[in-house]
Amino acid sequence: MTTTDPSRTRTVSPEMEWESPMYKEAATQFQNVAEKMGLDDNIRERLSMPQRSLVVTFPYRTDEYSDVRTAYGYRVQHVLTMGPTKGGIRYAPDVNLGEVAALAMLMTWKCALVGLPFGGAKGGVRIDPHALSRRELQRVTRRYTAEVIDMIGPQKDIPAPDMGTDERVMAWIMDTYSQHQGYAVPAVVTGKPPQLGGSVARREATGRGIISLLPSAAMRCGVAVDGARVVIQGFGNVGRYAAIAAAEVGCRVVGVGDLTGAIYNGNGLEVGRLARHVDEFGGVKGFPGADQIDPDELMAIECDVLIPAAVGGVIHAGNADDVQARLILEGANNPTTLEADRILLDKGVMVVPDIICNAGGVTVSYFEWVQDLQNYFWSENEIVSRLREIMIRAFESVVDVSVKEDVDMRTAALMIGIDKVAGAKLVRGVYP
Repeated sequence: MTTTDPSRTRTVSPEMEWESPMYKEAATQFQNVAEKMGLDDNIRERLSMPQRSLVVTFPYRTDEYSDVRTAYGYRVQHVLTMGPTKGGIRYAPDVNLGEVAALAMLMTWKCALVGLPFGGAKGGVRIDPHALSRRELQRVTRRYTAEVIDMIGPQKDIPAPDMGTDERVMAWIMDTYSQHQGYAVPAVVTGKPPQLGGSVARREATGRGIISLLPSAAMRCGVAVDGARVVIQGFGNVGRYAAIAAAEVGCRVVGVGDLTGAIYNGNGLEVGRLARHVDEFGGVKGFPGADQIDPDELMAIECDVLIPAAVGGVIHAGNADDVQARLILEGANNPTTLEADRILLDKGVMVVPDIICNAGGVTVSYFEWVQDLQNYFWSENEIVSRLREIMIRAFESVVDVSVKEDVDMRTAALMIGIDKVAGAKLVRGVYP
């Protein structure tokens, strides 16, 4: 990529160490919006790559004590200008530096958009968490924490759960960090159990945050919420609680898919019963209250609302034209490719982008961090009420910019987030 200013030609290569398909998507997305905004060249160059990146390798023992294996770990901080950085840690067999860097960049725009005093960060460990025992997972987590311990902290960088991790993993990170400090430090992570200072509403925050935007978004694309047909790809924490919240407001969840398969019931799935089935059998496959379908058919189901709530890139040039939904609420990070975005826009599908739609998780994480620092905890009603207020206010600001600038919702959301971060960069100046 190149950027040109009047006095000199400068080549910006944000691929380099972070080169990966996901990072190219995030960087191209940023460059396109920055060009549209007329962003200062110096700011554009700084924001096109992460400020800090750490790659570690470390050993861990399996349950066969003599068997020692090596894992790769990552932690990336995209921008430190706004305050401490914030972002989840994912455990996945294919996680890499480029993916983590891309997610850290998206987290920066997300935090700025909803008004949180954080820069974006992300972490990852290249393991399959489902192939490890609980003891092995704990050993991996504690050793990874020890490797990145100088990079994290309540005023430095606050991790949280992501794909493949949960509140149990956050408890191990908090305990390991606290052991090194010599006293309990609950504010070092969010998304931990309530017994350790976790927020009572954190687990379901992302899913419920998505559905909090449904009435406003549905109204703008002519969809009635009551009886709306909803399809959800992914049934982890995000998809599960989005399904529960959707059913509570009168929607019919007609299709759900996960790693084990996909199911469909045109009359609506019994979401509570489905959740119990997943807890017992590990996935939606075999659920007796629905027809089994090919997972590739999920995106093409005739529905009103589609919620991709698992991994990135699931809506792409190869299937975007098959999407029959009128509204897409992006629960996953970066689930729609740039090519798919253009196809959906031409089809008239309204896409509420990930950086606003799934911001409920980091928003309640912010609440948790504040409560831990103050040692003063709020009620669940207070948390849910404040979450809804912040999400709807941010959504309305995106709609306003979308109309004013005559751009799609994703571009409008990025314009707001990027503008806030660029403004902070300009005010702080350059040291020394």
